[in-house]
Amino acid sequence: MTSLSDLPIRDDLRGLSPYGAPQENVPIQLNVNENTHAIPEAVATDIVRALAIAVMGVNRYPDREFTDLRESLAAYLGHGLTPDNIWAANGSNEILQQTLQVFGGPGRSVLGFPPTYSMHSIIANATGTRWVTAERDSGYAISPETVVAAIEREQPDIVFLCSPNNPTGTALALETIVAAYDATPGILLIDEAYAEFADGDTALTLLEGRPRLIISRTMSKAFAFAGARLGYLAADPAITDALRLVRLPYHLSALTQAASVAALAHAPEMLAMVDDIKAQRDLIIATLPSLGYSPLPSQSNFVLFGGVADPHATFEALFEQGILIRDVGIPHHLRVSAGTEQETEIFLDALTSLKGHSTQSVADGVGRIQG
Repeated sequence: MTSLSDLPIRDDLRGLSPYGAPQENVPIQLNVNENTHAIPEAVATDIVRALAIAVMGVNRYPDREFTDLRESLAAYLGHGLTPDNIWAANGSNEILQQTLQVFGGPGRSVLGFPPTYSMHSIIANATGTRWVTAERDSGYAISPETVVAAIEREQPDIVFLCSPNNPTGTALALETIVAAYDATPGILLIDEAYAEFADGDTALTLLEGRPRLIISRTMSKAFAFAGARLGYLAADPAITDALRLVRLPYHLSALTQAASVAALAHAPEMLAMVDDIKAQRDLIIATLPSLGYSPLPSQSNFVLFGGVADPHATFEALFEQGILIRDVGIPHHLRVSAGTEQETEIFLDALTSLKGHSTQSVADGVGRIQG
């Protein structure tokens, strides 16, 4: 049987592994930072109506410029943005890919600050862009001095900063973003996939007068739209013109556009669940120390916690109880998404049982979900 190594793939792809977050059919799935809340029924009904109308026209190609969607996204973001400032794609990963296709590629580099979103380096490799790294400060923060020193040392063509950062939940100060922009002659992309869960100011406030700044967003998290695959960015109109050079024709389907526009029309209802998710996140952070763990402060919809003697064993023990969280490869740490109140209770009960307490509440909880 032919194996991957037998194929004439690019030399720079040999030995690499694809993105591989586990997809398991278990009752409690808290491993990929999804919004586990269901879309409100009235909103779902309107989305289905929009899809029904769109289906009647799928014999034709969709609007290549996704005009209605860009108008809806600009209105949602505010900050004086217009549709000319907006670009969208099939998830924020495609936004990152198109950015690197335009501004990266062979002979160019992108600077990141691990631990950070794993797809940053994977997409860099896929586009032939050299991935270079720099260390964070203590507590996974990045100060203006740290980011400037790294940019001056590495001289990257692109800088990726994630705020709030995945997997740590750490938010960037706007001063750090301004310092990074001023230090680099190239593109600065701020990945704000979890911005709706953060308490601080968004980098959108910095866009005016900074034509090399890109703010990447997604509808996957706060909007509970992960399965719809809609990512977008805000930037100077010249950036969106540049991305048109590499986008595939009609890259956003008519169904994706229709569903996203319908969801954005119900933004207040869709975002009503954000406060509940933040409450569950804060409850996890407040409870974990009593169980002997060390949670990091988080401005996202997940919590990274340390003090785990054997992350793999803990991961497997939770999985056996129907709970899936994430081993992100940081020694003695695991990451858990903040889910519903019920899911949080079951997760915390399970961790308690692993510390030698009763497992009955965990069994009862999993039974409630399965039922």
